[in-house]
Amino acid sequence: MKNEFSVAIVIQNKIGKVKLMTDLEKYYNKFNEEKRLNSRHGQIEYITSMKYIHEYILGKESKILDVGAGTGRYSVELANEGYDVTAVELVKYNLGILKSKNSTVKAYQGTALNLSRFQDNTFDVTLVFGPMYHLFKFEDKLKALLEAKRVTKTGGVILVAYVMNEYGILTYGFKENNIKKCMEDNRITEDFHCVSAPEDLYDYVRLEDINQLVAAAELSRIKIISPDGPANYMRQVLNAMDEETFKLFIQYHLSTCERQDLIGAAAHTLDILQKMD
Repeated sequence: MKNEFSVAIVIQNKIGKVKLMTDLEKYYNKFNEEKRLNSRHGQIEYITSMKYIHEYILGKESKILDVGAGTGRYSVELANEGYDVTAVELVKYNLGILKSKNSTVKAYQGTALNLSRFQDNTFDVTLVFGPMYHLFKFEDKLKALLEAKRVTKTGGVILVAYVMNEYGILTYGFKENNIKKCMEDNRITEDFHCVSAPEDLYDYVRLEDINQLVAAAELSRIKIISPDGPANYMRQVLNAMDEETFKLFIQYHLSTCERQDLIGAAAHTLDILQKMD
């Protein structure tokens, strides 16, 4: 299924190097992730994610890894706050922007599927905010999660973001009137689960898909939240709000983002996990 995001497929060859489909690089050469996160609906996601990141940072001595760091919206800010931050980004264009900010972030080009440059039990907090969007197979998602687990210290925290199935169905399917075509093409199952393919945007998941990954990776869930809630459905409404009303909306969202009856319907879900052994 298609919407505002582009295709992102990582293919590993026999010697473990990474090849990137040109559609992804072309997309990220044009897509402005920082502009998205600075938009009002993006601010909701960013403010919420940062709130929960800070909840699990133990102190200034904490070592943070940002896998799929993009242009460094999170990693650079955390570094500016005084934390020891390392970033891994697949897309060379994004990496260039990140490095141009002249922060203390140690930034490398690489993939979530192979973090072999890092030793086991290195980081206190690991962020995986983009890679799961672009991995279509369960096995690849699990490999990325296991790599994040490996490099995270015992007792450390891993925050993993996903794009949710119902958001894709409701926006691209029904709102943009593509639902019948998708069903005719067998791109949606009988119970309305998106069937991702190389020409699609992101891989859309449901909570049960996330739960299967967590169980397979043998990680312990601290909590699972919605970092953006209804914000992506309300873009025009949010943009029309005065500052006082928008601040009230942020307050509302932060008070409801852990409600389990709301998680799964938003565009994104943030899973907060702990490595126990």
